[in-house]
Amino acid sequence: MRLWKLLGLAGLAGVAATGVVIARNQRQRRAYTPEEIRARLHERVAALEEAPPPR
Repeated sequence: MRLWKLLGLAGLAGVAATGVVIARNQRQRRAYTPEEIRARLHERVAALEEAPPPR
């Protein structure tokens, strides 16, 4: 019986840790301003236009 309790607590700790990692990634992703996102997209498009076409 104690083994099942231990496994259950370990599972809950794993779920909580996963939630923390996901929340941290979301905060970092949302830290960009719209101007920064637009500038990065323009840089990507410019890099694609300069690259030679694939064969």
